[in-house]
Amino acid sequence: MPRAILIVLDSVGIGHAHDAAAFGDEGSNTIGHIAEAFPDWRLSFLEKCGLNEARAIASGTKHDKNAPREMAYGCLNEVSSGKDTTTGHWEIAGAPMDEPFATFESFPPELVVEMEVASGVTFIGNVAESGTVILEKLGEEHVRTGNPILYTSADSVIQIAAHESLIPLERLYEICIACRKIADRERIGRVIARPFLGESAASFQRTTNRKDFSMIPPRMILDALNDTGIPVIGIGKISDIFAGKGISISHSTKSNAAGMAAIEATYADAAHEALIFANLVDFDSLYGHRRDPEGYANCLSEFDSWFADFLPKLAPEDLLMITADHGNDPTWRGTDHTREKVPLLVKGGETKGDSVGERETFADIAASLADFFEMEDWTTGQSFLG
Repeated sequence: MPRAILIVLDSVGIGHAHDAAAFGDEGSNTIGHIAEAFPDWRLSFLEKCGLNEARAIASGTKHDKNAPREMAYGCLNEVSSGKDTTTGHWEIAGAPMDEPFATFESFPPELVVEMEVASGVTFIGNVAESGTVILEKLGEEHVRTGNPILYTSADSVIQIAAHESLIPLERLYEICIACRKIADRERIGRVIARPFLGESAASFQRTTNRKDFSMIPPRMILDALNDTGIPVIGIGKISDIFAGKGISISHSTKSNAAGMAAIEATYADAAHEALIFANLVDFDSLYGHRRDPEGYANCLSEFDSWFADFLPKLAPEDLLMITADHGNDPTWRGTDHTREKVPLLVKGGETKGDSVGERETFADIAASLADFFEMEDWTTGQSFLG
């Protein structure tokens, strides 16, 4: 029975979107600027699959439409008002957002008091800041007082950081769950637990025990697949992004390497119809936000090498799609995501190694999944499977 594999390369954008200026991101280009920084750097297999052609489509430049490629290629535009993980994934799953999530430079005092009462703690911080910088600024005060650090970013997030030796993980998660109920009312996309370890500001480092508590999404293609008996297997933080809704089985992973291993193992075990939906987060969390072009380049190279081994293992009847949820140009100003077009590489259905063009919405992926599994047409997006 056919299987579908959808791999989201978190933040791997390929050029600023049409509306990037409204987000302060005109000129951003995650892969393009990495390539400019390292002229000898190549993603050999992804280029064979059509990545360079996808980048050309995104930028409106000429490309060889007759060059044989391993996969069909194109790019996707985001129609939702936002450039965060939740917004991007929800649109991929067929639910573009007309109304953006709420964002803050700092939370109103009355909202902070409400969260403190609900969670039984007193917060310090309440600023918009990078996750690594906030530990340098407030980590030692947290250790001294025992009060968790509250902060946010340009995304719609409540982030709560605590030293694992002072506030155990389960207690930190309880605090986040208490705040999640308030975040629902305020339309805040995610509450994120940010545990860390270390002895001083110079050595504080976030651990891999991060956990996201997301707003419950509307009906999406994941729910429709479940309704027809097709399981959705989430890998990485997929279950967190969708608050578990529409996810049949979840394999939480803490690195790209673990995520890629889980994709292989899950694919080998899935002997029946299923959607394997994976997010590989290291590009974004370790290198994009930290503005580390070299680390980002190396991380992409590791995926490229793994993917060259994985793609030949697929059965002819299977569907594979590779895309991203937003950009995070590591050469860009600030530490925020960037509003970009994202790549689309496809193998399966009626597609061959040619162009599927520039798509109007990420939701074309949901429509294509409905097409592939011979379901009723999805209400948003258009299938690119032919």
